[in-house]
This record gives sequence, C-alpha cells and structure tokens, in this order.
Amino acid sequence: MPIHEQSLIRPEDLRTHEKLVVDGVDVSGHWSTFIQTRVVTDYNERLQEEIAALPGGEYIHRCWQCGSCTNACTVNAVNPDFNPRFWIYLVRMGMESELLRDKDIIWQCVSCNKCTYACPRDVFPEGVMKALSHWLELKGHTPKSPAMIFDETFAAQVIARGRIEEGRLIKGFFARTGQSLRQDWLVEMLRRMLRHLPLGLLGRLGLSSVRAPRTRGWGAAREALTEYVQEQRAQQRRALGLSALIAAARHDASGTAGD
Repeated sequence: MPIHEQSLIRPEDLRTHEKLVVDGVDVSGHWSTFIQTRVVTDYNERLQEEIAALPGGEYIHRCWQCGSCTNACTVNAVNPDFNPRFWIYLVRMGMESELLRDKDIIWQCVSCNKCTYACPRDVFPEGVMKALSHWLELKGHTPKSPAMIFDETFAAQVIARGRIEEGRLIKGFFARTGQSLRQDWLVEMLRRMLRHLPLGLLGRLGLSSVRAPRTRGWGAAREALTEYVQEQRAQQRRALGLSALIAAARHDASGTAGD
C-alpha cells in the first residue's frame, strides 16, 4: 500500500540543493528536490491487532486504501493534515512512531460519519478514529481528549441510573475538563429556555437537576453493564500489553510505600 501523495511528505524530509550539476546538467533549485532517505526500524508488528481490539477498530483490516474516507472527511476539508486513510495505512504497516507524529490532531474527529457512509468496505473509519484516540490515551501518548471525557461522563451516568439528565451531564463534563458553567452560549440557551419552554417542563427539568432521575428496576441491568465494561477493559489492556505494565507499576508503588 504505497503512499504517493505529495501532501503526505513532511517538509523536514525534503532536501533541495541550491546548486547541483548532474552529468553536466544544472538541476539546481526545484529540480534537485529529493526525499530524505531514512530507515524505519521501530515497527510495532502488533499495532493493527492493538487497534482492532478497541471499540470501533474491529474492521480496520478491510481497508484497501481507496481514500473515500479522507475525501468525505469534514475535518480534512478544513485541515488537510487530518487524513484517516493515511493513519489507517500507518497502523496496518506497524509504523507507530510515524503515527505518533500526528497524535495532537487524530482526536479532532467530529464523528459526522461521512467517512463511514462513503467507505465501500465497511471499515467504519469513524470508529477507527475513536479507537486511535483511545489507543493514544491508553498508551500514555496523549491526555484524554474532551471527546473521550464526554463519552466517559455520558456512559457513567447511563450505567449508574439507566438514563441521562442533560444538566448533570454538562455539569459533570465541564467539571472534569476544568470549564466554567458561566459560558456565553450556555447562559443564552438557559435564557431562551426560560422564555419559551412551558412552566411544567421547566419544573420537571429543575427537579431532575436536584434529584437525579433513575430508571425503575435498574439494579440488575447496572450490575450486568458494570461487569461487561470491566471485562472489556481487561481485554483491551491485555491486547495492548498493558496488564504486565500495570502490575509492575503497582508492585513498584507498593515497594516504595513499604520503604
């Protein structure tokens, strides 16, 4: 799966000679632009397996590099460096260090799913982007993205109570991301709600924000979901080789505490 796009060649990998004569022919300047030769030795042969073990990455092996995902991508239209097709290529080639060069923009996927609708192979590229973001966070390459924190806050509320309450969801998300509730857009939204929503609905919303609603008879479902989440996390840690690392870190921490 070779990459031929000029836009994917890093500027630092290009070399241009101001003065160069080859076999008596002056090829100075633009004509003497070459790609810097380099040898990649730090392949991660399990990289595709690691991504496939995370939610959304299960079908990454189906990709045949047609580029439909990147062509349809909302973010790529604004930032050409956001290139799902290229990152899938790097994952399948095991080029982890090359992938990490874009770690600060991979999480910017807006989940519009245009890529998923365009993909002829049902790779589910939007899911792959989520899996990549999760992988970066689990491996310690990046802090948790705002999108990841929102997903966790949302899931925690559903598992705990069987439903969500928007006010608590926003409050919890803002608290975890260090944001103030006094944001202009949020204040304006509340003002419009007070002006236009029926009093009965406003009363129910206010009551829900004080006393968190819970789905009746949710206990058994909550236990089942909690067990499933724990199993999935353990499976993901094993796939990423994190179990041994976590055990070693705990052992070191206990030894330090003992000293």
